[in-house]
Amino acid sequence: MSTPNGSKTKLPALTLAALGVVFGDIGTSPLYTIKEVFSVGTHPVPLTEANMYGILSLIVWALIMVVSVKYVAFIMRADNRGEGGIMALLALASHNAGSNIKKQHTIMLLGILGACMFYADGMITPAISVLSAVEGLELAAPILHPLILPITLVVLFALFWAQSKGTALVGAFFGPIMLLWFGTLGVLGIQSIMQNPSILHALNPIYAIHFFTVSPWIAFVALGAVVLAVTGAEALYADMGHFGRYPIRLAWFGLVLPALILNYFGQGALILQHPEAVKNPFYLLAPEWMLFPLILLATLAAVIASQAVITGAFSVSRQALQLGYLPRMHVEHTSESQEGQIYMPRVSWGLMAAVMGLVLTFKSSGNLAAAYGIAVTGDMVITTLLAGIVFHNLWGWSKLRTGLLVAMFLTVDVAFFSANVLKIPDGGWVPLAIGIVIFTLMLTWKTGRGIVYTRLKNEAMALDPFIEAIGAHPPTRVPGTALFMTPNPDGVPHAMLHNLKHNKVLHEKMVILTVRFLDYPHTAEEERVKLEVLPHEFYKVTVQYGFKDEPDLPRDLQLCTEKGLVLDEMDTSFFIGKEILIASGKSGMAFWRKKIFIGLFRSAETITNQFKLPPNRVIELGSQLKI
Repeated sequence: MSTPNGSKTKLPALTLAALGVVFGDIGTSPLYTIKEVFSVGTHPVPLTEANMYGILSLIVWALIMVVSVKYVAFIMRADNRGEGGIMALLALASHNAGSNIKKQHTIMLLGILGACMFYADGMITPAISVLSAVEGLELAAPILHPLILPITLVVLFALFWAQSKGTALVGAFFGPIMLLWFGTLGVLGIQSIMQNPSILHALNPIYAIHFFTVSPWIAFVALGAVVLAVTGAEALYADMGHFGRYPIRLAWFGLVLPALILNYFGQGALILQHPEAVKNPFYLLAPEWMLFPLILLATLAAVIASQAVITGAFSVSRQALQLGYLPRMHVEHTSESQEGQIYMPRVSWGLMAAVMGLVLTFKSSGNLAAAYGIAVTGDMVITTLLAGIVFHNLWGWSKLRTGLLVAMFLTVDVAFFSANVLKIPDGGWVPLAIGIVIFTLMLTWKTGRGIVYTRLKNEAMALDPFIEAIGAHPPTRVPGTALFMTPNPDGVPHAMLHNLKHNKVLHEKMVILTVRFLDYPHTAEEERVKLEVLPHEFYKVTVQYGFKDEPDLPRDLQLCTEKGLVLDEMDTSFFIGKEILIASGKSGMAFWRKKIFIGLFRSAETITNQFKLPPNRVIELGSQLKI
């Protein structure tokens, strides 16, 4: 897949759009990476020429190994019908697990952990990006220092407030702004490099090797800050479905990578000539007259980086919801033409509260940097492990070939992760705490749903004998169609039994309706609906959605007409079982987790809203269920 629809004519537009969405996070890393290494870090590296050459060499080869080789050359090939991202990779890795419960469970746990790290990253990225951009005010006008936090909070609030309005209008400006941003990065870097061209010797990996040989502990600790240069690499894979591989690769190799390298080396050259510039080398690259315009441009770039992460959080949340890892939530579509542009109020406001809490707690980008690396490197490790499963099981690679490649990637990933473990006391515990909370909620929801489904299935009457009994002793049949929604198509829905017990009637047409979410992104219209005709005017209908499809049952049930079942929307009623859960002491889950699951169950969005059912044609029949 070079471009969506295979159209080369759209390549320039797609490349510019990818520039605006995909590279915001990694593009704002020069704001704080070098500063974190030498100046404000929790374990600053002594400023010497040898150390500077070693750090720059580590940064450039981290960009090459992690982004260019791992993500661009390999991970982006592991697409799930064109879609990328941790949940798509989880679904892809699950394909060949089959009935191996242990393997399924391991893959599921890895996927949930990866999603948790993504959410933690999504909370820290807006905080550190916007804060580091606004901190430039301290250089331009030191008197404005007390306003840095308030301005940051206002920018963040405006960003999250605008989410419900949609990103289509603002998105039109993202590409040109990021084009200007990366052009500025490159020009500022070149001007500084021209003052000290010998800094380019650090492109040689021998300097990174020498750094580790001479100062192994300092070099290892420095990896905790060097990894900041590759934050956002996962966005290349996550946003692949929107733009395709080729535009992302073209933007990366054609502009982003050269601009980043030039800027990092420019900062290095500046610091070696003027060591006092280490306090904020990015902004000090610019002439004094350019500071305020650069601060404004950096803030816009930080907002774009934050927007990409927030949009990614919406996308991952919807995928997780439809794969059964999160409870139903309200999803709003902010564009009539672009399906992927969605807004999830609960996710948005939760993220905003977390991001503002981080800004108020840590107060500076330097302090936040200590919290940043754990989430990013944890996600990198999990992506490598899941990709290894795909390489071997789906692509048919030998164990040796897969093992060598995965070992190479893991060596880099684990080195970065281990260095960031040292930062846990200084703030690295924050993403871990966030991850543990989200992991507990997601695993509890997934496990709880399994328990409820098993209980309902075990208690359900088999459908075929029930239909035979109806034929032998037919109750009164009333005009119209009744659709009974159930996750178990082979059992009699509880709502049907309740209706028959209390109302003593059945409708003319009785439809057992099951909705399934598949582990690939989209289903074609011809495979969306399956129909099975049963005796005595009973029907089984299965509606299938991919994890990125928009559920709309009234629309999709019209496809039954082509298969011989005509459904008149005004003469059709939807019967839904509404379970009232009660926690019991029986095994299955710890009691406290059952209480959490029940709370999530009660707060979930209604089935009526999730599947766009007409509210005046929905009938809910309740029952109690002990879990």
